[in-house]
Amino acid sequence: MGFTQSNWIPGDKSTHWDLSNGQIFLQKTNGWWQFYLQAGAYNLPDLGVPFLKTTDTLTTLYGPLPVAYLKLVKGNFNVEVGELPTLVGAEYTFDFENMNIERGLLWNQENAISRGVQVSDTFKKLSLTVSWNDGFYSNVYNWITGSASYAFNSSNTLAFVGGGNAGQTRATNNPIATPLALANESIYNVLYTYSHEAWTITPYWQYSHVPTDAKIGLPSSGSTNGGAVLLNYNFKGGFSLAARPEYIVSSSSLAATNPNALNLLYGPGSSAFGFTVTPTYQKGGFFLRGDVGIADARSFTAGDAFGNLGTNGTQVRGMIESGFMF
Repeated sequence: MGFTQSNWIPGDKSTHWDLSNGQIFLQKTNGWWQFYLQAGAYNLPDLGVPFLKTTDTLTTLYGPLPVAYLKLVKGNFNVEVGELPTLVGAEYTFDFENMNIERGLLWNQENAISRGVQVSDTFKKLSLTVSWNDGFYSNVYNWITGSASYAFNSSNTLAFVGGGNAGQTRATNNPIATPLALANESIYNVLYTYSHEAWTITPYWQYSHVPTDAKIGLPSSGSTNGGAVLLNYNFKGGFSLAARPEYIVSSSSLAATNPNALNLLYGPGSSAFGFTVTPTYQKGGFFLRGDVGIADARSFTAGDAFGNLGTNGTQVRGMIESGFMF
């Protein structure tokens, strides 16, 4: 993949070329015991945040085996143990799983991979899942997440997701994988998915809250509130077009000018609008797609936004990705 961007921050660059994915998937999907292994190199490009090259992604996030779990199955009931994808949000961790190349502004508040135990069951149209895990990959098992999904029919599904830290997680040596504030948050989603013929439409709402805990370095509390719509239309001939408008607002229990105010976005009390459009061509295992995305920060704190001094509120990116899945 490659991309160019405007108003990059110090330490980043105007252009990047990198390997977005070079992974192998091994799985056993029958019998009472099953497993899934996903190994290799990967990148997690993310709208509105600095780019992290693939070699650094591997060493600072989830290593060369990001997803690996044992699954025990009996009928519709199953238990999974290992490194598991999150239940939170409408976007998946890896770009080939999503409509867009980059993940969005709401995804920045969510955990991606956690280590733990997950239990699921299905009762006709209702699917329930609960997980005990380490949240933002902290290796402290104090997060509980759960989801409830109801399929009205083959085209319409409504889901509720919630979870958070049931205790407290102190700062770690890896603030990229385990950011202190987010590792102690609670987060909730309401998601609706319509999928019929050429259309897939998923609007969703998300709320998160970080409580005050001065003992671990959180002298104030803060919240985010946002929504997004994921849209995709499949044309004939292997072409599709996806779009993602989104908006998120943050707040802090202290005034934005207070040095102890919690920053969850582009400064305490800031908000942001994002829009991404992604045309894709796929034939067999080959695919080629592009992203054009904009992140527009509002009410931001000088130094926390974009550009050399962090004083520009807008960043535009153009991306291209090509490869094979087989």
